Amino acid sequence: MENKYGIEYTKQGDYYMPNLVLEREKIILNKYGKMRLKFLKENRKAEYTIMFVNGTLNKHLKEIQETAEKRINIIIEQLKQQNNLTEEMKNTDQLYWVSMMNNFKSTAEEIVLNELIYV
Repeated sequence: MENKYGIEYTKQGDYYMPNLVLEREKIILNKYGKMRLKFLKENRKAEYTIMFVNGTLNKHLKEIQETAEKRINIIIEQLKQQNNLTEEMKNTDQLYWVSMMNNFKSTAEEIVLNELIYV
């Protein structure tokens, strides 16, 4: 049985029960999505529960991880420019280039964790 609102019902005994199914979007979480999920579960339980019940949790986690990736790339590029680190240096002084890039990535991740993940 279906009513004017498009909700289907199944008769169980004397009652009609709505056939409700939550649609869940399948997403693959990267480390930033997983960190945000863990933070919400442990520190923002009410916010986590509300998003979970409303079906907005996956959208939120996907948005956070995409924003984090973009922000990290932007920060790394800015740090490369500020420190005059060029792609040519990768060929001439590879150890220096790799150590600087690792430093930049660590710095960018720390900034993003404080801006997006743990708030």
